[in-house]
Amino acid sequence: MRGKRPPVQPDTHRINEFIQAKEVRVISPTGEQLGVLSIRDALAKAQELELDLVEVSAQAKPPVCKILDYGKFKYKEQKKEAEARKNRSETTIKELRLRYRTDTGDLEIKLRQAREFLGEGDKVKFVMRFKGREAPADQAGACRHRSGRRGIDHGRTSDSYDSGASKGCSCCNSG
Repeated sequence: MRGKRPPVQPDTHRINEFIQAKEVRVISPTGEQLGVLSIRDALAKAQELELDLVEVSAQAKPPVCKILDYGKFKYKEQKKEAEARKNRSETTIKELRLRYRTDTGDLEIKLRQAREFLGEGDKVKFVMRFKGREAPADQAGACRHRSGRRGIDHGRTSDSYDSGASKGCSCCNSG
């Protein structure tokens, strides 16, 4: 049978009897340093003020402990985390699928959707789909894709991004 061990504490901060160092640097509730004290003296000082001794920096030599109300400390920490979660922005990637034979009216709708997504702060990814014998036309599809991207960049209408594939890829041959 082994010696008596202190119970395991699930929180991230060690408090009161869970602090394992022999000496600690103690900070008062007002923020002034009380110096390096033995753990017993630090615990006595915290109990005298009816507060907790909380280890705030375990890696320091000696570890830094602060005398404070642990319940209030945890509450403020939770509020900070909730505020950080609320302010955090997550960018999502919206995928728009196109086919080689997508008509200009449908392409215009896709471009309008892409502009909306970009306005909301999302990223947009266009995917060109080819079926069967459309695969050899992948260069023309890329041409159409580029003209669609120009439509997003410059806010063009449907007549400015005509297929080009039936005309011998005019957007690639014009430059």
